[in-house]
This record gives sequence, structure tokens and C-alpha cells, in this order.
Amino acid sequence: MRRTIAPFVAALGLLAASAVSAHSADSATGDHSRHATTSSEAAPVATEIASAGRRAPDARAYFTDTELIDQDGRRVRFYSDVMADRVVMFNFIFTSCDDACPLITQAIAAVKDQIPEIFGKPVHFISISVDPVTDTPERLREFAAKNNADMAGWTFLTGDPENVARILKKLGQFSEEREAHSTLLIAGNVPQKRWSKIRPEAPAAAIAERLRALAAAGVQARAAE
Repeated sequence: MRRTIAPFVAALGLLAASAVSAHSADSATGDHSRHATTSSEAAPVATEIASAGRRAPDARAYFTDTELIDQDGRRVRFYSDVMADRVVMFNFIFTSCDDACPLITQAIAAVKDQIPEIFGKPVHFISISVDPVTDTPERLREFAAKNNADMAGWTFLTGDPENVARILKKLGQFSEEREAHSTLLIAGNVPQKRWSKIRPEAPAAAIAERLRALAAAGVQARAAE
């Protein structure tokens, strides 16, 4: 089993190692919003870090069907209900955050407007709470509505703290303190096992282009079959 999941572990480990931890870095300066508001800074939009290829493990076995709860109170299986057959983009939030989390969520909402032809199918946005004890489905719904993110095609997730921690660890995004969570965006074409890291301050148009490229990889793969 260890050999089987190695490609996913290596890929997501690289994601974790390269994450920009805005909350933890800015705690020292008192400026939690810095990473969310510096879109004019020159920075690579994304770096593709993994394409597991033919010998990649089964994605469901790696990511698991751990039960979480969405913003509407529905119990969902993480892989089968949230990820399967999609191009996904993850971000990580807590609803009592009043700086980086809402700003980044609003910035991601602007990305949606750039990709009307693929948003919802196959592209889905997934926001995972790093504070599941506080973040009830109702709080997630309120947060989504406040930040232009209350829409089909965008899922907010909370749940049992142990279950949420398990998924955050699978994504390489677990931290003991909610303020230390990474603001990194993680995008992937799940069927094609192609994953990218994206800096949250990248322009909406550039993030949209990366998502188009990930979606196109799936189209090309189906055409080649």
C-alpha cells in the first residue's frame, strides 16, 4: 500500500512544502491581509508539480471517502461526492477571519466570472474550513453569501474535526492553529491526476487560464483514447 500511494504523497508533500502561509507569516507583522491584496506583485501564477502518470494510485483510495458536511447541511463523501470526475480548486478558510479569508474568497469569486463556459462543469471550487468546531453549515452559508460565493459549483465543507483534519492532511494543508493555515490555492484535474499550486494574489484572468488548461487536459486525454 505504501508503494501504491507514493506518487500522491510525493505530489501533495511538495504542495505543502511550497505553501505560502499567509496567516502565520503575517501574524508577526499584524497584517493578515497582505497576501490577499498584492495582486500587482509579479509572481508565477502556478507551478505544475505532479502528473502521476500510468502508475498513479487510485485517487479514491488516497483521498478517501471521509464524511464531511457541506454548507447546506448535507453529508458528503469527500472523494466520490466532492472530487470525482471534476477539475477542482481548493482554498482554506475560517469564517471568523476578517482579513485574508474573505478577501481571497472574493478574489476567487472573480475567477468564476472569467470561466462561465467551464464553471460548475467540470470546474468546481471547494472551500474547506480549518475551524470546523466553530464553522457550522449555517456559518459557512453566511460566509459564502457575504463574499459572493453562494452559488452552484462552489462547495464549502466542515464536519467532525477529526475528519476535517484527515482531509487537510491528505491535501498537505493541516496546521495546529487556524491562523497558521496556508492561503495557497490547490487546483487539480482529478481524473488526469494533474495538480498545481496557485498563489492567491495572482490575477483572476491568470488563475482562470490555469483552470482552462487543467480542464483541457481532460478533453485531450479523452480524445486520445
